[in-house]
Parts: sequence; structure tokens; C-alpha cells
Amino acid sequence: MGQCNVLTTTLVGVEGRIVEVQVDVGSGLPSFSIVGLPDAAVQEARERVRAAVRTAGFDFPNARVVVNLAPAPLRKHGTGFDLPIAIALLTATGQIPPEASERILAVGELSLSGDVRLVPGMLAHAVAARGQRLSLLAALGSPSPEDLPGLRCRTISHLAQLRTGAFGVPTGGSAAPRSDTTCDLSEVAGQEGAKRALLIAAAGGHNMLMVGPPGSGKTMLARRLPTILPPLDSEERLEAALVHSVAGLQEGDVLHGVRPFRAPHHSSSIAGLIGGGSPPRPGEASLAHTGVLFLDEMPEFAPSALQTLRQPLEDGFVTLVRADARLRFPARFALVGAANPCPCGFLGDSQRTCTCPEPLVERYRNRMGGPLLDRIDLGVRVDRVDPALLFTQTANTDSAAARESVIEARERARTRGGVSSRLSGAALIAACAMSPSDRGYLENASRARQLSGRGVTRLLRVARTIADLEGRARVRRDHLEEALLLRTHDTPTNTPGATLRHAKQSVS
Repeated sequence: MGQCNVLTTTLVGVEGRIVEVQVDVGSGLPSFSIVGLPDAAVQEARERVRAAVRTAGFDFPNARVVVNLAPAPLRKHGTGFDLPIAIALLTATGQIPPEASERILAVGELSLSGDVRLVPGMLAHAVAARGQRLSLLAALGSPSPEDLPGLRCRTISHLAQLRTGAFGVPTGGSAAPRSDTTCDLSEVAGQEGAKRALLIAAAGGHNMLMVGPPGSGKTMLARRLPTILPPLDSEERLEAALVHSVAGLQEGDVLHGVRPFRAPHHSSSIAGLIGGGSPPRPGEASLAHTGVLFLDEMPEFAPSALQTLRQPLEDGFVTLVRADARLRFPARFALVGAANPCPCGFLGDSQRTCTCPEPLVERYRNRMGGPLLDRIDLGVRVDRVDPALLFTQTANTDSAAARESVIEARERARTRGGVSSRLSGAALIAACAMSPSDRGYLENASRARQLSGRGVTRLLRVARTIADLEGRARVRRDHLEEALLLRTHDTPTNTPGATLRHAKQSVS
């Protein structure tokens, strides 16, 4: 009979909160109870722990067992409490030495045979252990010091190892990502205007909308945007990997610097796109953090789901408010949308005639919503290429060369404090350093295009990125003109198939 405390963590958003597992084994009628706001999965730990303890060759006490999860007001969820409960129980009954539970943070699910399994969010648990200077005790495959420098970790595969204390040591980091040599910008025939827009979007972290008929290459272009983005730095890797780990996905690619690319289906719900559930889990917007969120057939998404993206596009995070918690998930991504110009898909096509009545086209475009379109920096028309280009061997720019240009532009932006998509207000105006004549041109063009204050700000950000790509210290009129031509999605004609020619006419 006795007591023992073992530390573990529970996930709150993408953060691992420390929880103290307190076990008391005392006299009374045999029982096994867990208190401290446990969810159903934690309550079921009673049966898993009981069976695992006996299978591993230990004795389950024929006494009154009370498990308290402190702090009590914090709701606990998940199956990671199995291992710390078992360790505290065996220590309290004197079946393993007290040293086995000292200076450790235990996380793991137990099978009925005593095997220890990984749980979602192991990277978040490892970050919490490192922050408390504790040794993480978890199953094989948990994060290693190569994945998280400064982490102390020991591995356990079966509960019987507690008898001898012969724990393993993780070796090696996450497996290297598989390289996809077929996804390269050089594979795209033609579409020079769209390629230029991709380069600008990558250099400045801008949002982008591609409008064109079916089969014109919108999806192919979007999938090549991550190939020209610079690798993740150490801070970005950890932020993105935490989200993937909490969602139960493999984080190895992100830990190796590969930017995430998420392409949810247009039937995705609000919770699936922005996050939610019980317990709340990150959605596709957060899984695309530091990477690309691609919305194919964008008008087919539910308007209510699309509008939930407005806050993360501005703030870079998602805030979920529940009755018992207020959670924040990181969600700074580059939004890339693809849409047909009309329901039939051939409005503005040079070879096929659109059969959609004008009111239907208007309703189709309005599904995306003006406030969301106002947050998109670049809009390009993507028409079908001549079949002859598909068989012509031309020296197209590959992803490696484009990535070098992007890295150089971002390095110039870094000296000012970051990419242009994060500048605003006086800092943005100072970074542009426009002449009085260029500023006057921008004012007249903004009135002609009926741009909002947000629209003018995003226009300046794109112009600043174009100047960075050219190595210019000041934003000039030609940079502003190109930025205006790349906002075809908000022309006064309100036509989803508006071309660069329409945009130029509205400015002149």
C-alpha cells in the first residue's frame, strides 16, 4: 500500500500541458477509479492497465486504487495516460523501484498484452519533456535528439521492461523524405504568365487564384509551387511538425525542411478545413502552416467554409473558442485557389462557347465572396495551351533555378524584417520608397479599380516583391503596373474570366 506520482502531458491545441498522475493504493473494497476530468479514452485505461499489468507478470493489487490527474480543472483526453498510470501503480505497490518514476515524463498506450504503443502528438509531448528537463519515456519510434535537439529520451516496448529498467535509446532521426523528381516546374509547357505569378507568390508568400477552363493546367501549376519555395528553417520546421504530430500524421518530411502541401476536397466541412471536433484537432488550414493550401474547384466549396479562411489569411493563426477552452492553431500558409470561369468552364475560351446564362455565372462567382477575394493578392487567367507546345522540347525554367531566385528575393526582404506579405502600414510604405509621381499613379489606379484599403495594401506588397525579384531598392511604376495586372479577380466588370487586357483597360 502506498502512493506515487508520475508526470505526463495532455494536448491542449498543439501544446503539451504537464499533468501529474497521482496514484493511491489503500485499504478498502477492491476498486479502480480515475478522477480529474478524464474523457472516455482515459476512463478506459482502467481495463487496459489491469490486463497489461497482469500479462507483464506483475500483480494487480486487490485493494482500493484511486488515480487523480492533476490539475483537476484541466480536461484530459487520449490514451497516452496508460503508461504513466501503470508506472505509478507498480511503484506505489513496491513492484518496481522508486527510481523508475523519477525525472521522467511517460507517455504511451498499453495493449492488453503489455506492449507500449505511440500516441498522436508525440512531438508535442517531447517538447514539453525538454522544456521541463525531463527524460521522455515512450514507445519505439518516438522523437529522438536528432529530431529535437536537447531532448533526453528512453524507449520502452513492453511493460515487463519496468522490472529490470532495461530501456532502449532512440537511434537516428526521422526517415529522409522521398524526393519527387517528376514534379518540376520545367514539366509545365507554356503558361509563362502563370509561372511568373507562381514565382512572385513564392518570393513574397502571397495568395493566388487561377481561373481558366478545365484541363488548362491549374492543378499542375499549383502542385509545383512547393518545389520553388525555400526550405523551412529550424523554427518553422518545429511549428509545422507539431501540427502534423498532433493530427496523427507523419512529421518526418516537415522535420527535413519540406514545406507541406494540402489539397482538401471541395466537400470538406468547416471543422475539416479550419479545425474542430472533440477534442479540437487542427484542420487543413493548420496542416498547411508554412506551406501551401490548395483549393481546387474553389467555388464548389461551401461558402461558409471558405469564409472561415478570412481570419487565418490575415492573422496567421486559427482561434477556436469552446466552452471549456480557447485554443490557437498556427495557420500561416499561402492560399492557392483554382476555379473555372463559369459552371460550364468555358467562359472566355477561344475555342469553345460558354452556355451559361449571365445570372448563373454571377451566382457561381459570388460563392467565393468578395471579402475572401479581397484577401487574394494575385489573380491570373490560365488558358489551354496549344497542343504543339506539348511536343516541343524547349528549355523551360526548372524548379531549382526558380527556387534560387526566390531565395535571393527573400534574402533581400529579410534585411527589411521579413517577406513583403507580412508588411503593413508605415513599414510597408517605407519599404516601397515610391516617388511622388509613382504614388500618384497608384492613387489613380486604386480609384479606377475601386480597391479597398486592404486591396491597396496587398497591391503594394506584390509590387514590393516584384522589386525584390529584380533587386530594386525602390518600387517603380512598372512594378505597380504588373501588380495591378495580377489582380484580375477584382476588376469592376466582376467577371470571373477577366483577362489581363481587361485589367489594363480599367487602369488606363
